[in-house]
Amino acid sequence: MRLYEYRVSMTLNWDIGMSQTLVLNASYEPLNITTWRRAIILMLKGKAESLEEDFSHNIHFNKKLPTVIRLFYYVKIPYREVTLSRKNILLRDNNSCQYCNYKGKDLSIDHVIPRSRGGVDIWENVTTACLRCNVQKGNRTPEEANMPLIIKPYKPLSNLNFEATKQIHSGKHEDWKKYVIGLAA
Repeated sequence: MRLYEYRVSMTLNWDIGMSQTLVLNASYEPLNITTWRRAIILMLKGKAESLEEDFSHNIHFNKKLPTVIRLFYYVKIPYREVTLSRKNILLRDNNSCQYCNYKGKDLSIDHVIPRSRGGVDIWENVTTACLRCNVQKGNRTPEEANMPLIIKPYKPLSNLNFEATKQIHSGKHEDWKKYVIGLAA
């Protein structure tokens, strides 16, 4: 009877805006982003604990909506590198020019050290630039063109970081910041 009441109160007090929960491994390493319902089920089954909660949402009496949970057991995940692709570069750079912060459709990929000068296609050498900045920079380094980068290019740790970073920067889940490794400022 008690579980039934719990389910009813979960559906009645829910606001669509905070539907995601960050799942951490037993070692506090980010594993996944799941729904709040799945997070509650893991907690009810005794497989996870809540680390961060949204105090503006009651799900049952004094229980608050979990925004970050940690599993009690360690889940081994295989290491997979993030593929260097236009889509992933744009995701890493938040779809904005790294020279002037322009956000729009006409973005291109720029090599920090131009390919004509021996620059290679690696995460640390490619960045997002608007067409105007890319043409202005031309065949020079950012220092030579007097165009400093807003954020230095880096290699993302996982695809989960893209989504978590997007959630944090949107202001929905500021409490995730301390759990996401390699988060760009």
